[in-house]
Amino acid sequence: MEKLLLVEDDLSLINGLSFAIKKQGYALDTVRTRVGAESIFSDGKYDLVILDVSLPDGSGFDICRSIRRTSKVPVIFLTAADEETDVIMGLDIGADDYITKPFRLSVLMSKINAVLRRSSNFNQACAVLSSNGITVRLPSCEVCKNGVRLDLTTGEYKLLCMFMENPDIVLSSEQILGRLWDCDENFVDNNTLTVYIRRLRMKIEDDPGKPEMIVTIRRMGYKWNTSQRGEL
Repeated sequence: MEKLLLVEDDLSLINGLSFAIKKQGYALDTVRTRVGAESIFSDGKYDLVILDVSLPDGSGFDICRSIRRTSKVPVIFLTAADEETDVIMGLDIGADDYITKPFRLSVLMSKINAVLRRSSNFNQACAVLSSNGITVRLPSCEVCKNGVRLDLTTGEYKLLCMFMENPDIVLSSEQILGRLWDCDENFVDNNTLTVYIRRLRMKIEDDPGKPEMIVTIRRMGYKWNTSQRGEL
């Protein structure tokens, strides 16, 4: 049974949505505050998150940003904040859909079903990353090199996935830093990124002094090299 998280402070709306969502066969948890949402959310526990923007102790935008630091779980905003700037912000920070109040319940349920279908298809297609003898099993966060399991830190794991999801594409330091957060959810700076890359190379490269997987493209950035031509 797929499980949803509803973050909404309007009790009458909570009651109505809870009945409709559960009638569709979904499990549902509800919270009414930002603190409650960030406390209860755990990646892998929920298949979809529905967020209001205006909450008694903060913004649903902040919850979405927090979720996106660690998770690709689908997010739908359901809110009275209908200004164009709000809609654009919600989608830009990672929401999969943005629905404004008032809304038709049938439309909301159709959108929930559609987002869950897309997410299921994506997860099935992208459950495993594999190249250069490195295999990443995303659901379990397991990384192996030639069948031997590797012990990576959270930062190293995120960095490796980012590279493997973009094979043979040069990623600038700015692009990487824009998506990479450390285990305390702080921005990673250039110096820390250099350390992450060096440590990751130590764990995955046959000869870390002459890397062939994570190659440096001078004055441009880094690339996950599937042609195995060595560092440029």
